[in-house]
Amino acid sequence: MTRVLFVCLGNICRSPLAEGVFRHLVESEGLDDTIEIDSAGTGAWHVGEEPDPRSQEVAARNGVSLDGQRARRVENSDFDHYDWIVAMDSENEGDLQRMQPDESRSRVVRLRDFDPDGTGDVPDPYYGGPQGFDLVYRMVERSGRAFLDHLQDEGTA
Repeated sequence: MTRVLFVCLGNICRSPLAEGVFRHLVESEGLDDTIEIDSAGTGAWHVGEEPDPRSQEVAARNGVSLDGQRARRVENSDFDHYDWIVAMDSENEGDLQRMQPDESRSRVVRLRDFDPDGTGDVPDPYYGGPQGFDLVYRMVERSGRAFLDHLQDEGTA
Protein backbone atom coordinates (compact mmCIF):
# COMPACT_ATOMS: atom_id res chain seq x y z
CA MET A 1 0.00 0.00 0.00
CA THR A 2 1.30 3.44 -0.97
CA ARG A 3 -0.02 6.25 1.20
CA VAL A 4 -0.32 9.82 -0.13
CA LEU A 5 -1.26 12.97 1.81
CA PHE A 6 -1.97 16.23 -0.06
CA VAL A 7 -1.34 19.40 1.96
CA CYS A 8 -2.19 23.09 1.60
CA LEU A 9 -2.66 25.86 4.13
CA GLY A 10 -6.23 25.44 5.39
CA ASN A 11 -7.32 22.16 3.75
CA ILE A 12 -10.45 23.62 2.16
CA CYS A 13 -9.41 24.59 -1.40
CA ARG A 14 -6.34 23.05 -3.02
CA SER A 15 -5.56 19.89 -1.04
CA PRO A 16 -9.16 18.60 -0.93
CA LEU A 17 -9.35 19.17 -4.68
CA ALA A 18 -6.03 17.32 -5.13
CA GLU A 19 -7.29 14.48 -2.92
CA GLY A 20 -10.52 14.18 -4.91
CA VAL A 21 -8.87 14.40 -8.32
CA PHE A 22 -6.13 11.94 -7.39
CA ARG A 23 -8.68 9.51 -5.90
CA HIS A 24 -10.68 9.76 -9.14
CA LEU A 25 -7.55 9.03 -11.22
CA VAL A 26 -6.53 6.13 -8.97
CA GLU A 27 -10.01 4.59 -9.09
CA SER A 28 -10.20 4.96 -12.88
CA GLU A 29 -6.94 2.97 -13.10
CA GLY A 30 -8.30 0.30 -10.73
CA LEU A 31 -5.61 1.06 -8.16
CA ASP A 32 -7.81 2.09 -5.24
CA ASP A 33 -6.80 -1.04 -3.30
CA THR A 34 -3.09 -0.13 -3.56
CA ILE A 35 -3.07 3.63 -2.86
CA GLU A 36 -4.46 5.35 0.25
CA ILE A 37 -5.24 9.07 -0.20
CA ASP A 38 -6.01 11.88 2.24
CA SER A 39 -5.50 15.63 2.63
CA ALA A 40 -4.69 18.04 5.45
CA GLY A 41 -3.64 21.62 6.12
CA THR A 42 -0.68 23.15 7.88
CA GLY A 43 -3.09 25.50 9.70
CA ALA A 44 -6.07 24.71 11.89
CA TRP A 45 -8.47 27.53 10.92
CA HIS A 46 -10.96 25.32 9.09
CA VAL A 47 -10.75 22.01 10.99
CA GLY A 48 -13.98 20.06 10.55
CA GLU A 49 -15.26 22.15 7.62
CA GLU A 50 -16.22 20.80 4.19
CA PRO A 51 -14.18 21.86 1.17
CA ASP A 52 -14.81 25.38 -0.13
CA PRO A 53 -18.00 25.43 -2.24
CA ARG A 54 -15.97 26.64 -5.23
CA SER A 55 -13.69 23.59 -4.98
CA GLN A 56 -16.75 21.36 -4.73
CA GLU A 57 -18.29 23.05 -7.77
CA VAL A 58 -15.25 22.75 -10.04
CA ALA A 59 -14.77 19.15 -8.95
CA ALA A 60 -18.40 18.23 -9.62
CA ARG A 61 -18.31 19.96 -13.00
CA ASN A 62 -15.39 17.67 -13.90
CA GLY A 63 -16.96 14.47 -12.57
CA VAL A 64 -14.95 14.39 -9.32
CA SER A 65 -16.50 13.94 -5.87
CA LEU A 66 -15.25 15.65 -2.71
CA ASP A 67 -18.04 14.06 -0.64
CA GLY A 68 -17.17 13.16 2.92
CA GLN A 69 -14.07 15.31 3.13
CA ARG A 70 -13.52 17.43 6.24
CA ALA A 71 -10.58 19.74 6.88
CA ARG A 72 -7.96 18.57 9.33
CA ARG A 73 -4.52 19.71 10.37
CA VAL A 74 -1.29 17.82 9.64
CA GLU A 75 -0.25 15.75 12.66
CA ASN A 76 3.14 14.38 13.64
CA SER A 77 1.80 10.85 13.11
CA ASP A 78 1.24 11.68 9.42
CA PHE A 79 5.01 11.56 8.94
CA ASP A 80 4.99 7.94 10.13
CA HIS A 81 1.92 6.91 8.16
CA TYR A 82 2.30 8.51 4.71
CA ASP A 83 4.94 7.59 2.14
CA TRP A 84 4.37 10.81 0.18
CA ILE A 85 3.39 14.18 1.64
CA VAL A 86 2.57 16.38 -1.32
CA ALA A 87 2.54 20.14 -0.73
CA MET A 88 0.67 22.58 -2.91
CA ASP A 89 3.27 25.36 -2.68
CA SER A 90 6.79 26.16 -1.46
CA GLU A 91 5.53 27.69 1.79
CA ASN A 92 3.61 24.50 2.65
CA GLU A 93 6.63 22.44 1.63
CA GLY A 94 8.91 24.44 3.94
CA ASP A 95 6.46 24.17 6.84
CA LEU A 96 6.23 20.40 6.32
CA GLN A 97 10.01 20.02 6.15
CA ARG A 98 10.35 21.89 9.46
CA MET A 99 7.65 19.70 11.04
CA GLN A 100 9.08 16.43 9.71
CA PRO A 101 10.84 14.35 12.39
CA ASP A 102 14.41 13.34 11.53
CA GLU A 103 13.52 9.64 11.56
CA SER A 104 10.59 10.05 9.15
CA ARG A 105 10.85 8.34 5.78
CA SER A 106 8.01 10.35 4.22
CA ARG A 107 8.96 12.07 0.99
CA VAL A 108 7.91 15.72 1.10
CA VAL A 109 7.49 17.12 -2.41
CA ARG A 110 5.45 19.75 -4.23
CA LEU A 111 2.69 18.50 -6.52
CA ARG A 112 3.95 20.55 -9.43
CA ASP A 113 7.35 18.84 -9.19
CA PHE A 114 5.53 16.31 -11.41
CA ASP A 115 3.79 18.83 -13.70
CA PRO A 116 4.75 18.24 -17.34
CA ASP A 117 4.03 21.94 -18.01
CA GLY A 118 6.64 23.11 -15.48
CA THR A 119 7.34 23.20 -11.77
CA GLY A 120 6.14 25.82 -9.32
CA ASP A 121 3.33 26.41 -6.88
CA VAL A 122 -0.35 25.58 -7.10
CA PRO A 123 -1.68 29.09 -6.33
CA ASP A 124 -4.18 29.56 -3.52
CA PRO A 125 -7.51 30.51 -5.16
CA TYR A 126 -9.28 31.35 -1.87
CA TYR A 127 -9.47 35.14 -2.29
CA GLY A 128 -10.16 35.11 -6.02
CA GLY A 129 -13.06 34.20 -8.23
CA PRO A 130 -14.14 30.94 -9.86
CA GLN A 131 -11.51 31.23 -12.63
CA GLY A 132 -8.78 30.61 -10.01
CA PHE A 133 -10.43 27.33 -9.05
CA ASP A 134 -10.56 26.31 -12.73
CA LEU A 135 -6.82 27.03 -13.04
CA VAL A 136 -6.08 25.04 -9.87
CA TYR A 137 -8.20 22.15 -11.12
CA ARG A 138 -6.24 21.97 -14.38
CA MET A 139 -2.89 22.09 -12.55
CA VAL A 140 -3.95 19.47 -10.01
CA GLU A 141 -5.38 17.13 -12.66
CA ARG A 142 -2.33 17.40 -14.93
CA SER A 143 0.17 17.07 -12.07
CA GLY A 144 -1.84 14.30 -10.41
CA ARG A 145 -1.80 12.24 -13.61
CA ALA A 146 1.97 12.66 -13.86
CA PHE A 147 2.42 11.81 -10.16
CA LEU A 148 0.36 8.64 -10.61
CA ASP A 149 2.49 7.73 -13.64
CA HIS A 150 5.59 8.27 -11.47
CA LEU A 151 4.25 5.92 -8.78
CA GLN A 152 3.46 3.31 -11.40
CA ASP A 153 6.90 3.70 -13.00
CA GLU A 154 8.67 3.21 -9.67
CA GLY A 155 6.47 0.19 -8.95
CA THR A 156 4.74 1.55 -5.85
CA ALA A 157 1.25 1.82 -7.35
